[in-house]
Amino acid sequence: MTYISFLSEYGDRFIDGMLVTGLQFLCSLALATALALTSGLMLLSSNPAVKGAAVIYVEFFRGTSLLVQLFWLFFVLPLFGITLEPFLTGFLAVGLNTGAYGAQLVVGAIKSVPRGQWEAAYALSMSPAKRMRRIIIPQALAIMLPAWGNLVIELLKSTALVALIAVPDLMFEAKQLNSSTYLSTWTFGTALVIYYIFARFLITPTMRSLERVMARRMGRS
Repeated sequence: MTYISFLSEYGDRFIDGMLVTGLQFLCSLALATALALTSGLMLLSSNPAVKGAAVIYVEFFRGTSLLVQLFWLFFVLPLFGITLEPFLTGFLAVGLNTGAYGAQLVVGAIKSVPRGQWEAAYALSMSPAKRMRRIIIPQALAIMLPAWGNLVIELLKSTALVALIAVPDLMFEAKQLNSSTYLSTWTFGTALVIYYIFARFLITPTMRSLERVMARRMGRS
Protein backbone atom coordinates (compact mmCIF):
# COMPACT_ATOMS: atom_id res chain seq x y z
CA MET A 1 0.00 0.00 0.00
CA THR A 2 1.34 3.39 -1.01
CA TYR A 3 0.93 6.50 1.12
CA ILE A 4 -1.54 7.96 -1.40
CA SER A 5 -3.71 4.85 -1.21
CA PHE A 6 -3.41 4.93 2.59
CA LEU A 7 -4.71 8.50 2.66
CA SER A 8 -7.48 7.75 0.18
CA GLU A 9 -8.68 4.85 2.32
CA TYR A 10 -8.24 6.34 5.80
CA GLY A 11 -8.20 10.08 5.16
CA ASP A 12 -11.77 10.49 6.40
CA ARG A 13 -10.69 9.13 9.78
CA PHE A 14 -8.02 11.81 10.06
CA ILE A 15 -10.53 14.49 9.04
CA ASP A 16 -12.97 13.32 11.72
CA GLY A 17 -10.17 13.41 14.29
CA MET A 18 -9.11 16.89 13.16
CA LEU A 19 -12.62 18.22 13.67
CA VAL A 20 -12.78 16.84 17.21
CA THR A 21 -9.30 18.18 17.96
CA GLY A 22 -10.36 21.58 16.62
CA LEU A 23 -13.43 21.62 18.88
CA GLN A 24 -11.37 20.51 21.86
CA PHE A 25 -8.87 23.26 21.13
CA LEU A 26 -11.49 26.01 20.82
CA CYS A 27 -13.38 24.97 23.95
CA SER A 28 -10.16 24.62 25.95
CA LEU A 29 -8.89 27.98 24.70
CA ALA A 30 -12.13 29.77 25.62
CA LEU A 31 -12.06 28.29 29.12
CA ALA A 32 -8.35 28.94 29.60
CA THR A 33 -8.66 32.55 28.45
CA ALA A 34 -11.53 33.28 30.83
CA LEU A 35 -9.77 31.59 33.74
CA ALA A 36 -6.43 33.26 33.03
CA LEU A 37 -7.90 36.76 32.94
CA THR A 38 -10.11 36.22 35.98
CA SER A 39 -7.44 34.49 38.07
CA GLY A 40 -4.77 36.99 37.01
CA LEU A 41 -6.86 39.90 38.22
CA MET A 42 -7.70 38.00 41.41
CA LEU A 43 -3.99 37.47 42.09
CA LEU A 44 -3.56 41.24 42.04
CA SER A 45 -6.45 41.82 44.42
CA SER A 46 -5.85 43.37 47.82
CA ASN A 47 -8.57 41.15 49.28
CA PRO A 48 -6.85 38.18 51.00
CA ALA A 49 -9.76 35.79 50.36
CA VAL A 50 -9.97 36.63 46.66
CA LYS A 51 -6.21 36.45 46.19
CA GLY A 52 -5.99 33.24 48.24
CA ALA A 53 -8.59 31.48 46.09
CA ALA A 54 -6.64 32.39 42.95
CA VAL A 55 -3.35 31.26 44.48
CA ILE A 56 -4.83 27.87 45.38
CA TYR A 57 -6.17 27.37 41.86
CA VAL A 58 -2.99 28.48 40.10
CA GLU A 59 -0.57 26.59 42.33
CA PHE A 60 -2.61 23.37 42.24
CA PHE A 61 -3.00 23.20 38.47
CA ARG A 62 0.56 24.36 37.77
CA GLY A 63 2.03 22.03 40.36
CA THR A 64 0.38 18.79 39.25
CA SER A 65 0.51 16.86 35.99
CA LEU A 66 -2.11 17.55 33.32
CA LEU A 67 -2.36 13.81 32.72
CA VAL A 68 -3.10 13.17 36.39
CA GLN A 69 -5.67 15.98 36.38
CA LEU A 70 -7.33 14.46 33.32
CA PHE A 71 -7.51 11.00 34.88
CA TRP A 72 -8.70 12.44 38.19
CA LEU A 73 -11.61 14.23 36.53
CA PHE A 74 -12.53 11.18 34.46
CA PHE A 75 -11.94 8.28 36.85
CA VAL A 76 -12.10 9.76 40.38
CA LEU A 77 -15.01 12.19 40.18
CA PRO A 78 -17.49 9.37 39.42
CA LEU A 79 -16.60 7.90 42.83
CA PHE A 80 -18.13 11.07 44.31
CA GLY A 81 -21.20 10.84 42.13
CA ILE A 82 -20.01 13.26 39.43
CA THR A 83 -19.71 11.69 35.98
CA LEU A 84 -18.55 13.81 33.06
CA GLU A 85 -18.64 12.97 29.37
CA PRO A 86 -15.20 12.31 27.83
CA PHE A 87 -15.34 15.38 25.57
CA LEU A 88 -16.32 17.66 28.45
CA THR A 89 -13.68 16.13 30.71
CA GLY A 90 -11.02 16.65 28.06
CA PHE A 91 -11.45 20.36 27.51
CA LEU A 92 -12.09 21.01 31.21
CA ALA A 93 -8.75 19.45 32.15
CA VAL A 94 -6.79 21.20 29.39
CA GLY A 95 -8.54 24.54 29.99
CA LEU A 96 -8.08 24.45 33.76
CA ASN A 97 -4.41 23.56 33.41
CA THR A 98 -3.61 26.14 30.75
CA GLY A 99 -5.61 28.84 32.52
CA ALA A 100 -3.37 28.49 35.56
CA TYR A 101 -0.28 29.19 33.47
CA GLY A 102 -2.06 31.99 31.65
CA ALA A 103 -2.91 33.70 34.93
CA GLN A 104 0.77 34.32 35.56
CA LEU A 105 1.12 35.82 32.10
CA VAL A 106 -1.73 38.19 32.89
CA VAL A 107 -0.10 39.22 36.18
CA GLY A 108 3.28 39.78 34.54
CA ALA A 109 1.77 41.79 31.68
CA ILE A 110 -0.25 44.04 33.99
CA LYS A 111 2.78 44.70 36.17
CA SER A 112 4.78 45.54 33.04
CA VAL A 113 2.51 48.44 32.09
CA PRO A 114 4.60 51.61 32.60
CA ARG A 115 4.07 53.32 35.92
CA GLY A 116 3.24 56.56 34.14
CA GLN A 117 0.10 54.98 32.71
CA TRP A 118 -1.12 54.09 36.19
CA GLU A 119 -0.38 57.59 37.44
CA ALA A 120 -2.22 59.14 34.48
CA ALA A 121 -5.28 57.01 35.24
CA TYR A 122 -5.15 58.10 38.89
CA ALA A 123 -4.86 61.74 37.79
CA LEU A 124 -8.02 61.38 35.70
CA SER A 125 -9.85 60.13 38.83
CA MET A 126 -10.91 56.89 37.12
CA SER A 127 -12.48 54.16 39.22
CA PRO A 128 -10.34 51.02 39.64
CA ALA A 129 -12.59 49.02 37.28
CA LYS A 130 -12.59 51.71 34.61
CA ARG A 131 -8.85 52.21 35.01
CA MET A 132 -8.20 48.53 34.35
CA ARG A 133 -10.69 48.32 31.49
CA ARG A 134 -9.73 51.49 29.62
CA ILE A 135 -6.03 51.97 30.35
CA ILE A 136 -4.22 49.00 31.87
CA ILE A 137 -5.71 45.86 30.31
CA PRO A 138 -5.44 47.02 26.66
CA GLN A 139 -1.73 47.73 27.16
CA ALA A 140 -1.24 44.49 29.10
CA LEU A 141 -2.80 42.52 26.24
CA ALA A 142 -0.29 43.98 23.79
CA ILE A 143 2.56 43.02 26.13
CA MET A 144 1.17 39.54 26.76
CA LEU A 145 0.31 38.41 23.22
CA PRO A 146 3.73 36.99 22.15
CA ALA A 147 3.95 34.78 25.24
CA TRP A 148 0.26 33.94 24.97
CA GLY A 149 0.85 32.64 21.44
CA ASN A 150 3.34 30.09 22.79
CA LEU A 151 0.84 29.06 25.45
CA VAL A 152 -1.87 28.56 22.83
CA ILE A 153 0.40 26.22 20.86
CA GLU A 154 1.14 24.29 24.06
CA LEU A 155 -2.62 24.05 24.62
CA LEU A 156 -3.08 22.56 21.16
CA LYS A 157 -0.46 19.92 21.84
CA SER A 158 -1.96 19.17 25.24
CA THR A 159 -5.28 18.24 23.64
CA ALA A 160 -3.62 15.06 22.32
CA LEU A 161 -3.88 13.63 25.86
CA VAL A 162 -7.67 13.46 25.65
CA ALA A 163 -7.24 10.39 23.43
CA LEU A 164 -6.39 8.50 26.63
CA ILE A 165 -9.99 8.86 27.84
CA ALA A 166 -11.44 7.76 24.48
CA VAL A 167 -12.22 11.19 23.04
CA PRO A 168 -12.14 10.47 19.27
CA ASP A 169 -9.68 13.23 18.44
CA LEU A 170 -6.82 13.15 15.93
CA MET A 171 -4.48 11.22 18.22
CA PHE A 172 -7.19 8.69 19.10
CA GLU A 173 -7.88 8.03 15.42
CA ALA A 174 -4.15 7.67 14.72
CA LYS A 175 -3.80 5.12 17.52
CA GLN A 176 -6.81 3.17 16.29
CA LEU A 177 -5.50 3.11 12.74
CA ASN A 178 -2.06 2.06 13.90
CA SER A 179 -3.57 -0.84 15.83
CA SER A 180 -5.41 -2.10 12.75
CA THR A 181 -2.88 -1.34 10.01
CA TYR A 182 0.48 -1.44 11.86
CA LEU A 183 1.62 1.41 9.60
CA SER A 184 3.11 3.46 12.40
CA THR A 185 5.19 5.73 10.19
CA TRP A 186 2.21 6.80 8.11
CA THR A 187 -0.39 7.03 10.89
CA PHE A 188 1.67 8.93 13.42
CA GLY A 189 3.59 10.79 10.72
CA THR A 190 0.31 12.11 9.31
CA ALA A 191 -0.86 13.13 12.78
CA LEU A 192 2.48 14.87 13.37
CA VAL A 193 2.16 16.89 10.17
CA ILE A 194 -1.45 17.86 10.93
CA TYR A 195 -0.52 19.16 14.40
CA TYR A 196 2.35 21.12 12.84
CA ILE A 197 0.03 22.65 10.23
CA PHE A 198 -2.41 23.66 12.96
CA ALA A 199 0.36 25.35 14.95
CA ARG A 200 2.44 26.85 12.14
CA PHE A 201 -0.17 27.91 9.61
CA LEU A 202 -3.25 28.59 11.73
CA ILE A 203 -2.29 29.61 15.27
CA THR A 204 0.98 31.43 14.58
CA PRO A 205 -0.35 33.70 11.79
CA THR A 206 -3.47 34.45 13.85
CA MET A 207 -1.44 35.48 16.87
CA ARG A 208 0.90 37.62 14.77
CA SER A 209 -2.09 39.35 13.19
CA LEU A 210 -3.46 40.09 16.66
CA GLU A 211 -0.08 41.48 17.70
CA ARG A 212 -0.05 43.82 14.69
CA VAL A 213 -3.61 44.96 15.39
CA MET A 214 -2.80 45.68 19.03
CA ALA A 215 0.41 47.49 18.05
CA ARG A 216 -1.52 49.75 15.63
CA ARG A 217 -4.16 50.50 18.26
CA MET A 218 -1.54 51.33 20.86
CA GLY A 219 0.21 53.54 18.32
CA ARG A 220 -2.96 55.52 17.74
CA SER A 221 -3.79 55.88 21.44
